[in-house]
Amino acid sequence: MLLTASVHLISWFQAIVLGLLQGVTELFPISSLGHTVILPHLFGWNNIVAWQHEGNSPWVPFLVSLHVGSAIGLLIYFWRTWLELLGALWSSISNRRIETANERLVWLIIAATIPVGILGLALQKVLEDAVAKPIYASIFLVINGVILFAAESFRQRGSVRRLAAQGGRRSGRRLDTLDYKEAAIIGLFESTALIAGISRDGVAMTGGLVRGLSNADAARFAFLLAMPPILLAGLVKMPQLVGHQGNGIHGPALVAIIFAALAAVGATHFLTKFFSKRGNLRPFGLYCVVFGLAMVIYNA
Repeated sequence: MLLTASVHLISWFQAIVLGLLQGVTELFPISSLGHTVILPHLFGWNNIVAWQHEGNSPWVPFLVSLHVGSAIGLLIYFWRTWLELLGALWSSISNRRIETANERLVWLIIAATIPVGILGLALQKVLEDAVAKPIYASIFLVINGVILFAAESFRQRGSVRRLAAQGGRRSGRRLDTLDYKEAAIIGLFESTALIAGISRDGVAMTGGLVRGLSNADAARFAFLLAMPPILLAGLVKMPQLVGHQGNGIHGPALVAIIFAALAAVGATHFLTKFFSKRGNLRPFGLYCVVFGLAMVIYNA
């Protein structure tokens, strides 16, 4: 009976594909939520489409579990960094002052996470009901591409170059030169990813580039910022998935989480190398605009 229910809601193959899709698109600045909304319609996965629109279904907890899988991948990739940051947090609290670069970085992450958490709790349900539809996700994917192009263009402006020069490096400011207000503003940028089609990492990187960070440091900050809100959402939603509401999909959900984590590790490794070698956001912007426009035409 459980197997029948799980196949009706989601097949094992679909769980693997959605896991891989989540792990890649969560880190690539092309909106994992947008792709999760668009692609089941494109693939003709009518069981997933119907499941997405069922009231009181385990779809949202399942979707959160996919994000938790990508967060696990980030944790695996950055485990040394997070150990250092947790140690720095404890040290700064114990000493009641912030002295080292890691101590400052961990409090910058906290400052950026606060607006994401507040707006997520306040607006997530409203935005899910309003814009989590293929046509809207396609439109916002185009907008996401425009944002990525604008971020790269804005980075070339003199004001941003002067901010970068203040950080002591020609390639961009160091992360530990950001102030807490700037981190909070980047967090506000990140909160727009509640809209399907807008990329969490893309808008967080945009915020970093606007404040003079290099592509590499903006990407690293975005990757570090991604984990806390995802895990907090997981703490809220996962009990629904592992409880009776998730009956019949526990197996596929676990498989999707594993594949999302593996894909996230690979995507993070690729992007870290890509941005460290002077890669930029334009290729991802081009993809979003072209694919988004194609999906607008298809869904219209």
